[in-house]
Amino acid sequence: MRYLTAGETHGPQLTGIIEGFPSNVTIDFEEVNFQLGRRQKGYGRGRRMQIEKDTAQIVGGVRHGKTTGAPIALVVENNDWKHWTSVMNIEPIEGSDESKRRVNRPRPGHADLNGGLKYNQKDLRNILERSSARETTMRVAVGGVARQLLKEFGIKVAGQVIRIGEVEVKRTEMPIDELIAITEESPVRVVDKDAEAQMIAAIDAAKEDGDTLGGIIECIIEGVPVGLGSHVQWDRKLDGRIAQAVLSIQAFKGVEFGIGFEAARLRGSKVHDEIKYNEEQGFYRASNRAGGFEGGMTTGEQIVVRAVMKPISTLYKALQSVDIDTKEAFTAQVERSDTCAVPAAGVILENIVAWEVANAFMEKFGGDSVEEIRRNYESYLKQVESY
Repeated sequence: MRYLTAGETHGPQLTGIIEGFPSNVTIDFEEVNFQLGRRQKGYGRGRRMQIEKDTAQIVGGVRHGKTTGAPIALVVENNDWKHWTSVMNIEPIEGSDESKRRVNRPRPGHADLNGGLKYNQKDLRNILERSSARETTMRVAVGGVARQLLKEFGIKVAGQVIRIGEVEVKRTEMPIDELIAITEESPVRVVDKDAEAQMIAAIDAAKEDGDTLGGIIECIIEGVPVGLGSHVQWDRKLDGRIAQAVLSIQAFKGVEFGIGFEAARLRGSKVHDEIKYNEEQGFYRASNRAGGFEGGMTTGEQIVVRAVMKPISTLYKALQSVDIDTKEAFTAQVERSDTCAVPAAGVILENIVAWEVANAFMEKFGGDSVEEIRRNYESYLKQVESY
């Protein structure tokens, strides 16, 4: 499977096309839009989330509630477009409107300057409009479709915030359904109520200072069979593909699986997961420090992916930059921004990882219809059970 997205942050709409999705998968439209609604929530979001109420329309590839095997086309309209119809019009505009809201002062931490130099654009709006994290709206919609394929096979997706700024949660183990329920009720998507209050206070303090906060988020996928991905080529390793996808999310700067970077300070006996066997479970691991992967392949344990989101680059207490016209030092221009988007980024992470797992699932058990995939899947489970 593959997908493409198109559209700008202040354009008329965002568009996505999914290719290779199997037929006869029941699509719950409310579930797709539920994921989009989750992306818009979270303490620390800015005014854009009050303007938009993201809703995906499926305009191809689904009939009578089921996929047909044809490419799935999705559209999310931008409500804010009505304020930008002149500035973002695709037609040539004569006169003063042509330079209206032109961006000539690149913001540190954004794609503005690099993109302007690369594509020879003297109005940096042509870069920031596409490089904006608004693009992740469509990736969440795509992930919302992928999750429904995973659901057909009992695979569950959850996420939580681990850290915002200097505040870190106390780690607790709990069933995935309980984790989903608790984090969905938290404005910062945590299970630790003490940390929740401290995080909210930290976000308020950063906003007062005109500053921003980043953090660490975690995605957990449960119910994945052993053997997704492969060891035979570097680009077939599923953990590597997930890592690439995660780092493609705007403002993400690091990724780890299981205990991740902590493994650097531990001895091997404290890092690797001992293998066990019993008649009921078959082969399993005594722990899951590897985060569900060995040799680029799933072990059958939970996939645990953790990612770092840097503080958002647009600061109301703007940083210094250089005007691309005059080459003089200047205070960077300010676009509308959030103080902290870490809780929302957790939703994006879930859906990005869900897509990669669904894609690997299709590669392993591929078929043109969900019925064919199920036959392949059940046959494989019998093979593993009798090993």
